[in-house]
Amino acid sequence: MTRYALWAALLFGGIAALLWRSSRPADSRTASHSKAEIGFQTGQIAPDFELPALDGSRLRLSGLRGRPVLLNFWATWCAPCRVEMPWLVELDKQYRAQGVQIIGVSLDDSGSQAEVAKFAQEHGVQYPVVLGDAAVADAYGGVRFLPQSFFIDREGKITNSRLGMPYRAQLEKAIQELVGHRLQSTMVGDSRPCPKIRSCPT
Repeated sequence: MTRYALWAALLFGGIAALLWRSSRPADSRTASHSKAEIGFQTGQIAPDFELPALDGSRLRLSGLRGRPVLLNFWATWCAPCRVEMPWLVELDKQYRAQGVQIIGVSLDDSGSQAEVAKFAQEHGVQYPVVLGDAAVADAYGGVRFLPQSFFIDREGKITNSRLGMPYRAQLEKAIQELVGHRLQSTMVGDSRPCPKIRSCPT
């Protein structure tokens, strides 16, 4: 083989190798890094669940993709939850038209559906309330203190979370960040003192 033929063969082989490599699918390790993980931390995809709602239907979190979601864990026996719930009711009325979906997840003991329904009705709750269990609590880090809220964007990713009862304006700011607005609080009573007890252990 002449020197020129050898160089031509090497050049052809190099080009073929480059074309073959560029046509390969992305490395599985790279794909796994680009895919968001499922978990309860900010930046992770919120764990999916399907739970019974007070109206008799079943609600699946993934069915709300495309809408900003405020996922609020609470219980009827939780004093800070009782303070926070009227704020959520008002925020639901204010931001529902912008696509925000508030979901209440009751962590009351099993068999207390009637009590939960009565509590929600007395507080004017219009957003869906589902009956949580140990499995969904574990999926969201154990939910050892109530109330606890997770803010989930349209793609199902957690953008923020709150442990214990935040200030009203903090809740609204997190919601507005979900829908892409700056904080322009229209809520009444943001400056009133907050109770000393801001969360309840579960």
